[in-house]
Amino acid sequence: MRRLLWLGIGLAVGALVVRKVTRTAQSYTPGGIATSLTESAGGAVESFRSFIDDVRAGMAEREQQIHEAFAAGETFDDQFAELRGDPRIGDHEIFPEDGSR
Repeated sequence: MRRLLWLGIGLAVGALVVRKVTRTAQSYTPGGIATSLTESAGGAVESFRSFIDDVRAGMAEREQQIHEAFAAGETFDDQFAELRGDPRIGDHEIFPEDGSR
């Protein structure tokens, strides 16, 4: 009776090992590699789409802020002018009276 018990356990463990080895070996075949690459590319595309959606939402929010400031008659504070090296910042007038820029 003990021998049958150990035989059953051995068969079960053997079947599990064979299934695991078969799955691992299949992942290294051309078809398995293609499937893996397809899943990875799909995940990357979805991440990129999510990033683009976040950027668009941020742009829409900032645009709304600019429109609200314009409607209220407030001056637009260009936070990134210094980074671009824009010479029209600081003590310089944006629209000088003589028309030169």
